[in-house]
Amino acid sequence: MLKTYKKFPQVAVVAVLAMGVAVSVAQADDDGDDDARGAGRSESRGEGHSGKYGGEDRGKPVQPAKLNAKWKQECSNCHIAYSPGLLPAESWRKVMAGLDKHFGSDASLDAQENKEITAFLVDNASNRWHAPTAPLRITESAWFKSKHDSHEISPSVWKDPKVKSAANCQACHTTAESGDYSERNIKMPR
Repeated sequence: MLKTYKKFPQVAVVAVLAMGVAVSVAQADDDGDDDARGAGRSESRGEGHSGKYGGEDRGKPVQPAKLNAKWKQECSNCHIAYSPGLLPAESWRKVMAGLDKHFGSDASLDAQENKEITAFLVDNASNRWHAPTAPLRITESAWFKSKHDSHEISPSVWKDPKVKSAANCQACHTTAESGDYSERNIKMPR
């Protein structure tokens, strides 16, 4: 019995360290973007195509530490340069392969520019997307739809001339251009 008590401090230290690591990992995974209902990122991990967003666990949409100047310049000519983490790599490949018909516009680039921007987007795409889909539009994802449904946002907001469409992120997300879509930085147009 005395041997058991002698090992107790060692076991307690290991347990405390393990809890600290678990808390650190959980905090690192929290982007502060969860709503009151709880977005639970872990729900879709390892569960195939199940979970709250049907496997579309988009990862953190923050801008990468090192930005690509060509991507920023070309993409922000018509809209904000959307954070690569908002879509999986296959979506970005599809978008970049169809620039000649880019949502009703010809956004064609020369081969070298296309290759450079595609590589940047693919390298920084969401790495936690388990759904079999690769949507062309961020607004087509289950994650986007759940965060912007009619319970959260009145359909009239999309018709507001200051908003115009769901693709106009910066109309409400004041820090969207820097890749920050957290709810604390939302300001609804009036």
